[in-house]
Amino acid sequence: MKHRIVVLGAGYAGANAAGRLAKRLHPAGTEITLVNAGPGFVERVRLHQLATGQDLKPRLLTDVFAGTGVRVRIAQVTAVDVERKTVTVADGPGEIAYDTLVYALGSTADDCGVPEHAHHIAGKQSALRLRARLAELAAGGTVLVAGGGLTGIEAATEIAEARPDLDVSLVARGGLGDWLGEKARNHLRKAVDRLGITVHEHTTVTGVEPAAAVTADGRAIPAQVTVWTGGFAVHPLAAATTLRVSATGQIEVDETMRSVSHPDVYAVGDAALAPGASGSPLRMSCASGVPSARLAADAIAARLTGGRVPPNKIGYFGQCISLGRHDAVVQWVTPDDRPKPSAATGRTAARIKELICRSAAWSVSHPTVLPVRRRHTLPAEERSAATAGSGL
Repeated sequence: MKHRIVVLGAGYAGANAAGRLAKRLHPAGTEITLVNAGPGFVERVRLHQLATGQDLKPRLLTDVFAGTGVRVRIAQVTAVDVERKTVTVADGPGEIAYDTLVYALGSTADDCGVPEHAHHIAGKQSALRLRARLAELAAGGTVLVAGGGLTGIEAATEIAEARPDLDVSLVARGGLGDWLGEKARNHLRKAVDRLGITVHEHTTVTGVEPAAAVTADGRAIPAQVTVWTGGFAVHPLAAATTLRVSATGQIEVDETMRSVSHPDVYAVGDAALAPGASGSPLRMSCASGVPSARLAADAIAARLTGGRVPPNKIGYFGQCISLGRHDAVVQWVTPDDRPKPSAATGRTAARIKELICRSAAWSVSHPTVLPVRRRHTLPAEERSAATAGSGL
């Protein structure tokens, strides 16, 4: 009997976890199934580009995992029963049983109660809807991006560069780039001015109407299109289980990405409330998702084969913000994500950002070409114990 590993979600975290597991474990002792709602991998860090009319390279999951031993199942996950160790999907056979579950369903836009008139770019289909809406706007049309974080800045600058004929505004609850160091912050302000973006600092959007966004102080900012980038919310499936989750619905995990309440469940990426090497919670980002996925896969393989469980060394080195296609800011940070005085800016930063985006996509497109140790075969006695329900 093989040990059944099911990975839910094929974003940066889920795809990397599945590929890493396929590299670490021998197919004679394990069966890895990757479940994803859509047939292709989505480069989420480039969705602001997709929304402005640029096309992204398609990456079918069946092509990505061909020859790896990973079974790709295209299906919508509707429920998880962590007591029975089953996953329910909308189409095909209704349940998928597992011995180990890797939960990587990620996040979507947190609308914070904002009405339906707002767009977002947290998913491919939503980015395509925004793309179609922007294409309808004539010269002089008004676009407002609500949210002054990394996603909001990238969306506003990409739209302004792609459509200089539009009137683009950005709303930030605090000061523009106020978490950045002085060098990065100054460059950001110059780029925003160069692109003609109007910035409303220390402002909160409380409502979105068809032609305007309403602020907490009662102002109406003209906006034929409002793009909401106010934060992320996780998939509600985990909170509907008996898994221990945080107030945000993220699965609480230990330093190896293992659920603190159910040892046969691991959570990676945005779905996990996970500590980094410094002990501080990891932020929702690709920069957290990929290393957390690799750590979880290595920990699973080690526990199945009697190897050494690796330590958590996840930390940050920089925050990359594209400002259109040929400009960017890379704010160098400490491992616990605090800004350093130094930063890269301009075309140099744009090249760094592009290299990082390509590397992240490459890690998904080449899931078993990672610098990892040889595959391990699960010992017969451990396979027997695992399938008997003892867990990892």
